[in-house]
Amino acid sequence: MEESKKIAVIGGGSWATALVKILCNNVSSLNWYMRNEGAVGHILKFRHNPNYLQSVEFDLNKINVSTDLEEMIRPADIVILATPSAFLVKLFENFPEEMLENKIVFSAVKGIIPEYHAIPARFIHKTFGTPYDNIGIICGPCHAEEVALERLSYLTIACQDDEVSEEMADLLACRYIKTTVSDDLFGTEISAVLKNVYAIASGICAGLGYGDNFQSVLISNAIQEIENLIDEMSPIHRDVKSSAYLGDLLVTAYSKFSRNRSFGFMIGKGYSVKTAQLEMDMVAEGYYATKSVMEIKNKFQVDMPIVEAVHNILYERISPVIEMRILTDKLN
Repeated sequence: MEESKKIAVIGGGSWATALVKILCNNVSSLNWYMRNEGAVGHILKFRHNPNYLQSVEFDLNKINVSTDLEEMIRPADIVILATPSAFLVKLFENFPEEMLENKIVFSAVKGIIPEYHAIPARFIHKTFGTPYDNIGIICGPCHAEEVALERLSYLTIACQDDEVSEEMADLLACRYIKTTVSDDLFGTEISAVLKNVYAIASGICAGLGYGDNFQSVLISNAIQEIENLIDEMSPIHRDVKSSAYLGDLLVTAYSKFSRNRSFGFMIGKGYSVKTAQLEMDMVAEGYYATKSVMEIKNKFQVDMPIVEAVHNILYERISPVIEMRILTDKLN
């Protein structure tokens, strides 16, 4: 995509902040929508996001920040959604549906739309009429916190149209970001949703005192569950051992920056779901995804005991001690 293409980033969290930082390496200007007026004012005055990745300093000559969603999206050729999936429906509830129809839309959401049990690509297609060839996903393995530190990171850009994914990959590639492309839009997006559920499972086990030996078995079984479901939902050739699937799962399940693992760790330590959410003051996508994934896996009749265990703990209020003890007999 030529540098003259206009880009809008939608979201005010850590991943949106990281994407704005990355894109500023390769574009001359972009629009950035944030709903928090205080945060917008702070950025315009001090050039830092006051709530996320505060160390990142922005070049305001390249960035137009606003709380007006339509104003930010209307002139854009490319829209990157980086808002938590639980808030997407509300964000666009009064938005003109035709405005996204002819734009290229990339999701950096990595969650599921709980109202529809749908991945963002399907939500975008059904809601705005955007063709699937104009819809992509930006996924890891990559944590926003390491982007802020400019540590070497990798992004996978997936779209059914190879030209679109390759051009977006060029926009995101820089000194500390390496990019690869994929045509597996649905597989990478579903995997990005699932890895958050397994990161919660990993955190619960750590909170309960399970060690590295068990964690290795847990994550080995998790990648098998991911493969079984995405092969049922989107039966194309893919290698789940590659970075977009296994790599993204590993970093989310093990990293100290993983909010889903942190959320699970608190659950394992005895926090209630509500208390853990309040304590984090951040959205753990895996919480919402767990309920939707249960609906999806039942629809496709795929055996996923780890997902079932997490669902029972979060939504059925079964003791993590009991549920994980039962799970240990189902893994191999």
